[in-house]
Amino acid sequence: MTPTVLWATVLVASVASFALKLAGHLVPQHWLATDRVQRTSGLVTVALLVALVVVQTFATGPALTVDARVPALAAAAAALALRAPFVVVIVVAAAVAAGLRALGWG
Repeated sequence: MTPTVLWATVLVASVASFALKLAGHLVPQHWLATDRVQRTSGLVTVALLVALVVVQTFATGPALTVDARVPALAAAAAALALRAPFVVVIVVAAAVAAGLRALGWG
């Protein structure tokens, strides 16, 4: 890819991102106040977060991978189910991943 094409792509993506943010600010307030939009916006946030976690856990580049991140995610889910504080959830997941990697898995 030539530098000109690269910079053109960066500029187009920047303008598109700015336009999308601007469009969000220009939406009339009464459109956002409806119950349907409130429910949908909450669900979209959760769906995007779940998608991010899944991609970061099961993907390495374009390939699917099962390594120490998967049991770490399961341990984090178990800690959340037990209503552990968020910091404890992070420490548990990190300890599980580190322990499995120290044992040579992933």
